[in-house]
Amino acid sequence: MTATERRAVLLATAGLALAAGCATRNAVAPPVRPSSRAPSAPPTLPSGPALPVQLTHGPRDRPRVALTFHGGGDPTTARALLTEAEKHGARVTVLAVGTWLDAHPDLARRIRDGGHDLGNHTLRHLDINAMSEAEARAEIAGCAERLKRLTGSVGSWFRPSRTPTASPLVTRLAQEAGYPHVLSYDVDSLDFTSPGPAAVARKVLAEIREGSVVSMHFGYADTVAALPVVLEELARRGLAAVTTTELFS
Repeated sequence: MTATERRAVLLATAGLALAAGCATRNAVAPPVRPSSRAPSAPPTLPSGPALPVQLTHGPRDRPRVALTFHGGGDPTTARALLTEAEKHGARVTVLAVGTWLDAHPDLARRIRDGGHDLGNHTLRHLDINAMSEAEARAEIAGCAERLKRLTGSVGSWFRPSRTPTASPLVTRLAQEAGYPHVLSYDVDSLDFTSPGPAAVARKVLAEIREGSVVSMHFGYADTVAALPVVLEELARRGLAAVTTTELFS
């Protein structure tokens, strides 16, 4: 069975219909491939109307979505997911765990070289909202230090660990560390529960819409198998997968 045939079966299993070969009204031109060169400067948000401190989704009136990934787990899986995204012209956002960066420092450059966003998902991925102020500060600052050492920037985004939203204390500490916003999400793929690739694709594609921020993970085979199906269906719907910085630009 070819890769195309496998994806068709996966889409059918997920309860989705592949578009026929002719263009649909939502069809778009093939996306531009991301550059293999690293950005010349760290990504920054544009000036303009103030955004909420805690962000769960982007503008609902533009055909863009952000696929965000917990940066941890098997580096082979991480590379496979990045390669698959780039094959489809997609850019993603990786919120990296600091200890994962210690173990695989080359992946920081790999992510940035692909034109993707790279941000902070704490040092050890513990329950940050349950920590004392000193402990939480060390978790945020520890990952920020690693990001800056590896890329020259702490990154634009912070996502708290073991929780979709940050407590007021963690929010303040993140801002003190250089992150104006806490990045949450409005679509949870639940890929970390290993429900099977069809279930991952079905969950994401049933809930995603303009402006959505999707939570996914490196390190899971289900996610690798589901990603091309998700990206092909997003393209059919006319939704571009962009970095979180681009989503809010």
